[in-house]
Amino acid sequence: MVNASPLHPPAARARLISPATWALLLGAWVVVGLFSFYGASWLAAPLTPGVAGLSFAVLLATIVAASFGVVHEADYLAHKLGEPYGTLILTLSIVSIEVILIASVLLGPGEAPTIGRDSIFAVLMIILNLVMGICLTVGAARHGEQEFNAQGATAYLSMIALLTTVALVLPKFTSTAGEFGPEQAMGIGVLTALLYAAFLWKQIGSHKRLFVQPPPGAMVVRRMERTSRAPTETEKAEGSVQQSRKDVWVHSLLLLAMIVPIVLLGHHLAVVLDYGIAAAGAPVAVSGVLIALIVFTPESLTAVRAALGNEMQRAVNLCLGAFVSTVGLTVPAVLAIGLLYDKQVVMGISHMDTALFVATAVLSMLTFNGQRTSALQGYMHLALFAVFAVLLFFP
Repeated sequence: MVNASPLHPPAARARLISPATWALLLGAWVVVGLFSFYGASWLAAPLTPGVAGLSFAVLLATIVAASFGVVHEADYLAHKLGEPYGTLILTLSIVSIEVILIASVLLGPGEAPTIGRDSIFAVLMIILNLVMGICLTVGAARHGEQEFNAQGATAYLSMIALLTTVALVLPKFTSTAGEFGPEQAMGIGVLTALLYAAFLWKQIGSHKRLFVQPPPGAMVVRRMERTSRAPTETEKAEGSVQQSRKDVWVHSLLLLAMIVPIVLLGHHLAVVLDYGIAAAGAPVAVSGVLIALIVFTPESLTAVRAALGNEMQRAVNLCLGAFVSTVGLTVPAVLAIGLLYDKQVVMGISHMDTALFVATAVLSMLTFNGQRTSALQGYMHLALFAVFAVLLFFP
């Protein structure tokens, strides 16, 4: 007779879903139900500051809580499936939420032609400078210089340089300044999607070794080294494989159940954001920054925890991979919405933002140039984000 696995004791096997997860799921769907039935009347014009503020608080709390639930389930799958699959699931889940919120704003009652551009650029500055700067700083404070897979970081940065230049810089020089024409939008959208799909295919296939933590003292993983997670003795026990598969399916369904409320509440949040930004007289780009902050806070905290746990490669996968996924998924989605719904989509960034993008790209390439991480580089990334924050309100 085989004893119960330490990873799956009888109590855990009987209850795959914790009470806290059930409570979070129930709360999110209750809010969805309330706004589905009463949201149209609550948020009907003329909207008052009190109703808008209360609605924003409820929607924000629900979406952020559901996002943390998504991160929790994706993090569980990360440990079950190993790298880079786990991190990829987390990144794709979070970025899908961002794409959904951007689409909700773009298709909302107000006109928001720059929401895609503003959100992508905000993610660039937040993830590559603020979050990456924090990871480098706190990781160095606890562990000193940290190792990562230099080949994987280079692959990410190459994709970032190419996709961002095509999506955000190139439109400044097209015949319709700042925008892609219909044929251009169709071609750029398809090419971006195909390139991103090819990148994912290689990332989980023949190039998987580029995105896993290298052995101590190394900055690369050799081709012959095994990169998949070897099963533990416990997992080899009778019944553990079947239980593990069941866990993966259950938590995958939970992940989807956490994402759907965010999808359904995105339209209502877009209405409140439009009202709040107009009432405050804030720059239009603030809406993109708010979406990026709302969506990527849970993943950012996961990246910081990875750096503190001396898992710098996971932090790199989360940060750099998040932005590659942001461009790879958002650009085709936004351009497709513009074509299908005849919406104006402005993608070209300003000269000031172009300078910030170039500075970020060069600094990131120097940060991950094959050497170990440095706290000094972290300070530089944080300083560059501070410059972005100042220029956002005082251009």
